[in-house]
Amino acid sequence: MTAPVIRAALPSDEPVWRQLWRGYCDFYSASVSDEVTSRTWKRILDPDSAVMCVVAEVDGQVRGFANCVVHEATWETQPICYLEDLYVAPGARGHGVGAALIEWLRNAMRAEGWARLYWMTRRDNVQARRLYDRFAEADDFVRYVIRR
Repeated sequence: MTAPVIRAALPSDEPVWRQLWRGYCDFYSASVSDEVTSRTWKRILDPDSAVMCVVAEVDGQVRGFANCVVHEATWETQPICYLEDLYVAPGARGHGVGAALIEWLRNAMRAEGWARLYWMTRRDNVQARRLYDRFAEADDFVRYVIRR
């Protein structure tokens, strides 16, 4: 497998992004409506949105994505980037695709002046955590969620 090329998502990436998105949602047993998926894709393409997506292309095929939200924070003077969703197609895992996406974001952090880049995953997501541990040490925060 050749080295991945990381680039911003393009309108023509929608079908493959949706296919990968479905795989991501299935992995987390998440039921995300078509309305939310469509709205997410529209925000990804909107240059005025805080949501962005970069894709990893290998041999001309998109094999993974990183959906991020760049936002203001109360503990920083510069924006920060939340890597909300990272997914690599099962057949491309273990070939540097996920690492290339994170490395691209780390370089963007420096170039754009973000104060930090952060993400979370399930405690038992062992394969992803092996990758993530190469970039940062997990902290001891506990997440609480209130849903409507």
